[in-house]
Amino acid sequence: MNRKNITRKNGDEGEYIRLRLPKKHKKEMFAIADRLMGGSRINAVCEDGKSRMARIPGKMKRRARVRAGDLLIIQPWEIQNEKADVVYRYTRTQANTLSRRKILPEEIDVF
Repeated sequence: MNRKNITRKNGDEGEYIRLRLPKKHKKEMFAIADRLMGGSRINAVCEDGKSRMARIPGKMKRRARVRAGDLLIIQPWEIQNEKADVVYRYTRTQANTLSRRKILPEEIDVF
């Protein structure tokens, strides 16, 4: 099976990507970790241009170290839109791959 020309569910043909992408129906979006605030919180700049206080869950805090400048997937809170939860952290190689394939929005494409 040739992975270069796989037809997706919506009929578009394109390259097959094996990276986790934000789920728009769950309101997830790309963000860049701006600075660490302490207490498992970071300040993240999101793809919609807003700066949000994001909480790193315990499971991620123990397994994947989040540093300033990392590419993240965050999910804003429904009650307070200026706060969010970190869902996923990309490695530097994965972030470069997304940037090279033009998947990242222009607002946060610094890789």
